[in-house]
Amino acid sequence: MRIGQALLGVPSNTVRTQGNLFCAELFLRHGGVGRPAVMTLFKSGLRGEQVVCWQRFWKRQLATSSRVPPRLFNSHLRREALKMTNRIPQDFDCFLVLDFEATCEQDKLIQPQEIIEFPVLKINSRSLEIESTFHEFIKPVHNPKLTDFCIRLTTISQAEVDNGKPFHTVMHLFDTWIKEEIGLDKNFLFVTCGDWDLKTMLPSQCQNENIQVPNYCKKWHNIKKSYSLMTGRYIKGMMPMIMGLKLQHIGQLHRGLDDCKNIANILRALADRGCKFQPTNYIE
Repeated sequence: MRIGQALLGVPSNTVRTQGNLFCAELFLRHGGVGRPAVMTLFKSGLRGEQVVCWQRFWKRQLATSSRVPPRLFNSHLRREALKMTNRIPQDFDCFLVLDFEATCEQDKLIQPQEIIEFPVLKINSRSLEIESTFHEFIKPVHNPKLTDFCIRLTTISQAEVDNGKPFHTVMHLFDTWIKEEIGLDKNFLFVTCGDWDLKTMLPSQCQNENIQVPNYCKKWHNIKKSYSLMTGRYIKGMMPMIMGLKLQHIGQLHRGLDDCKNIANILRALADRGCKFQPTNYIE
């Protein structure tokens, strides 16, 4: 059994004193992990996302783990971990976190604006872990040369969009990904940071290129609405949510795939507080 498998799905709270040795012994006794590997793990000083040292959690396992077959032990840990949060069942099989990046200029609206990065993460609605990723760069047609402002803001290079695919090709690839990775028979909900992506940008570019907006892209959840509901604070962007939830920002702000990962972390943190996600907006 790999170390990562033994740790998967357990809460990320970390106690860095006696708890390290305590948890190491429990891994040895119940997790099936060899002593050298465990001691290397704890001496390496990995952060709480990777090393779990929650004494209360592990003490609770002592009373039940002896009755759990070894091959089911990791699944048992994941179920027990979920009981220690305020998560409630969701109405959807999965969430699709989406965040476009588009051509732009400082203090000026480019017409027509075109999507240049198209990232989507499939998030399991139970574990709230990433299960699949769709990510493509799109070559703009009307404004093929990115502005200096756009390059600085998004860190997307001219070479990346020059090597990108046409919009209609990416839409076809995305539709294939939806059908194969998600399934049209599944109940899924897009999650965005704001309404711009699916209310304005996608319909606008589809209209310009004479492409029909897929029906499954016509409703979504604006994560900022959930944050305001759960905290009582109205915010305008992503960073205030990350700071308000005491999360660590990942990657580069305004880089589409990195933004999706941060939105996924916000989604997970709000779910841990008992948030239930429903559509907040839709288009005809």
